[in-house]
Amino acid sequence: MKNYDNFFLPADDLDAARVFYAQTLGLPLKFDFSDAGMAAYCVGSEEPAIILKDKTRFPDAKPTIWFEVDDVRKTCAQLQARGVSFLSEPFHMRTGWAVEFEDPSGNRLGITDYLPE
Repeated sequence: MKNYDNFFLPADDLDAARVFYAQTLGLPLKFDFSDAGMAAYCVGSEEPAIILKDKTRFPDAKPTIWFEVDDVRKTCAQLQARGVSFLSEPFHMRTGWAVEFEDPSGNRLGITDYLPE
């Protein structure tokens, strides 16, 4: 695990959550993919963002911490060999590859990389 990547939070009402994070907390918008059910907010000068996930689009969303790794597919195989069960196969997204899993207490974690397809 190289760095924190992002922190995902489920939003029952994405519009209300966007108002809260932008206007109440005063966090600057990092990106707005509302059409895809997500919006991200910067915290200071940190690269990791708080990403809100619309529960109407992602009904099983729960608070999740993602970590950056060099290669998701390689790290996934290493973690599987150590007994980690993943929630899906690694998937490609706009910025690279990602996959999520849960720790023994049910806390959701994920790994992501910035590799092209």
